[in-house]
Amino acid sequence: QVQLVESGGGLVQPGGSLRLSCAASGRMFSTYYHMGWFRQAPGKERECVATINWSGDSTYYADSVKGRFTISRDNAKNTVYLQMDSLKPEDTAVYYCAGGRYGTTRPSEVPYWGQGTQVTVSS
Repeated sequence: QVQLVESGGGLVQPGGSLRLSCAASGRMFSTYYHMGWFRQAPGKERECVATINWSGDSTYYADSVKGRFTISRDNAKNTVYLQMDSLKPEDTAVYYCAGGRYGTTRPSEVPYWGQGTQVTVSS
């Protein structure tokens, strides 16, 4: 199986920054997996925020976070990061780390998920 454990969420003021981490483990996990961050706000569908391929040289960002969020990975540590800067109240959501063999932005197509971490942007 694959275990994904997120950390780093919390409460931050608008304009602030947070860094999310996702530690991957399990005998089925491969450093060749595509990884991504998704989020779900209350009453809204889960959406893709950012993805990264196994080597880290190909990334995708949702238009709403482009220029503010940066996804990265350290394969030696089996960890994926999401640096979030210039946070806005509309970024408030539960953020999920996810991954699988193929890169996709569709939540229904991603096989492995973490439990989620709450990010709240509020003054």
